[in-house]
Amino acid sequence: MGTWGTAIKDSDAFADVYNEFFDLYNQGGEPVDISQKICANNAEILEVEEKKHNFWFALALAQWETKSLDPLVLSTVEKIITSGEDLKLWLELDSSEQDIKKRKIVLDKFLEKLKSDRPKAKPRKKEKVKKPIFSTGDCLVFKTKNANYGGAIVIATDTNPKTACNLVATTRINMISKPTLTDFENSEVLVLNLAEWSDKPHVDWYSPDIYYKDFSEIYELIGKLPVEVDYDSKNYDGKGYLFTPYYTSSWKMNCIFERQMDSELTKAKPSKILTVKQLIKKKKWWDGFK
Repeated sequence: MGTWGTAIKDSDAFADVYNEFFDLYNQGGEPVDISQKICANNAEILEVEEKKHNFWFALALAQWETKSLDPLVLSTVEKIITSGEDLKLWLELDSSEQDIKKRKIVLDKFLEKLKSDRPKAKPRKKEKVKKPIFSTGDCLVFKTKNANYGGAIVIATDTNPKTACNLVATTRINMISKPTLTDFENSEVLVLNLAEWSDKPHVDWYSPDIYYKDFSEIYELIGKLPVEVDYDSKNYDGKGYLFTPYYTSSWKMNCIFERQMDSELTKAKPSKILTVKQLIKKKKWWDGFK
């Protein structure tokens, strides 16, 4: 479901909606107009059971923070929480009893917050020129919960100062010792078959917005591989690619890796296989004669 923690904000869907709201707000948009635009732009999320709650939570919090909370949005969130719909969804997605208890506490506090009066609206921030966090080809390692090393590779960089995203492919590297660049080049890409995903390569565009605040201590840059393939950040559907990317500000490749590995303890590894070499190397004309 794109959710990796019990906190209200621990969701890719939440982060995307919340960040979109404040991107427009900081550009001078009015909250009512922004809300209408977000609802129109994200209509498909409301069709996905695993994401729609986080959509309403994000919109409600953004509206509350800008003192523009729509009574209908508050009513929708209140129904989701008081009816137990969100907890039921977590149960259906095999969340632990401990996580469900934590989630209930979080939801109750969130609803209480929305019903309180915020003294003044959140001030608008001046638009900043953004810079990508990493360069194309950068290989990143992270520690797993069993103290092994996982890895991810940056396969593209968006230099637009308003977005400045990195396209990152999470790998299946799971090693006792720190992986080398050769290990990265020979690795498989992490393919997801849990929650709503079915053989989905974990290759997504990540914005720099909250990296240094929340994620910089998780990842270590160990080197760079040459990337021969060009990827366009505006190719939203991944047309012509071996994957369909998501766009997010939440650099939780490590958490997603852990979730997939845990899932494979009780179900088969995804049938789809995608390698790092397939993503970074162009096919040569003689490949067709092999």
